[in-house]
Amino acid sequence: MIDAARDGALRLKAGVSGLRLPSRTRRKTTPIVPPDNVAGRAMVLVIAIMTFLSCLTLGAVTLVRDTATTWQTQIAREATIQIKPADGLDMEAALAEARGIASGYAGVREARIIGTEATARLLEPWLGTGFDIEELPVPRLVIVTLDTSAPPDFAAMRAELGEKIPNASLDDHRTWVDRLVAMARTTVTIGIAALALMLSATALTVIFATRGAMSGNGHVIEVLHFIGAEARFIAAEFRRHFLLAGMKGAAAGGLSAIAVFIAFAWWSSVNLATPEADQATALFGNFAIGTAGYVGVGIIVLVIAALTATTSHITVVSFLSDIDTRHPDHS
Repeated sequence: MIDAARDGALRLKAGVSGLRLPSRTRRKTTPIVPPDNVAGRAMVLVIAIMTFLSCLTLGAVTLVRDTATTWQTQIAREATIQIKPADGLDMEAALAEARGIASGYAGVREARIIGTEATARLLEPWLGTGFDIEELPVPRLVIVTLDTSAPPDFAAMRAELGEKIPNASLDDHRTWVDRLVAMARTTVTIGIAALALMLSATALTVIFATRGAMSGNGHVIEVLHFIGAEARFIAAEFRRHFLLAGMKGAAAGGLSAIAVFIAFAWWSSVNLATPEADQATALFGNFAIGTAGYVGVGIIVLVIAALTATTSHITVVSFLSDIDTRHPDHS
């Protein structure tokens, strides 16, 4: 083992000076980093899994963040007038009157009545198809499109609607959308925390894998270090090995996550004609993470590969520093 270590040192020095080693020496050299084995392949698999989960978390965070932004945009653009049915109430006349009242206020760009067919479609996820909307006590809606730069006086509009149409109510959506946005922000915070934990777990996995690789060839590394091989030389060998392993695992995990995102986007696109898809689209959009999401996946892959290489480098340098501390006469 000592002879093999010396040969390894000669190989390193020859690589620097360009010297040609005798064939006997080249045959007996022992690699500093053990070749791929079960533990190495397991580490690549763990990195792939952690990258996959990290990319899914990033995609979910991106989706929720974009959805929250869309909600905030929509809240500033629309309000809803709801008219509940009552005995003796001419619903169509009440809807027309409510639309006229809303259209008369400055800051209202448009007021439109939601027809019976559109109302029935909104109820299909809960009531199914084939029901008669006229036989059910279903409230009817008027959608008011607002001028975001100069919104109308909601208090005055609400008071006038209550006076002229007792069963009408104005909802500017601010209360429930603010709650949804707060929930979305909380979800984003939790997702970022989960992403940080996954990256930390990946770093710990690399530390254990590096320690295992070094323990399998520890005597060679110690002798190389004692006879003059610098710490950065040895660390570079481990860094290169684990960078390649990290790139393999991270690329596999990132490509798998991209495949999942594409599958969800395709599923969403082919199911747009269903009421369930309408509800899902209203809440989460079309399940597409967009260009920013895919760029984020690429960044996650690069970060995990760099994290793998950096962690292994630091672990090796720390290991060699411990050797110098235990054997100060060889430093």
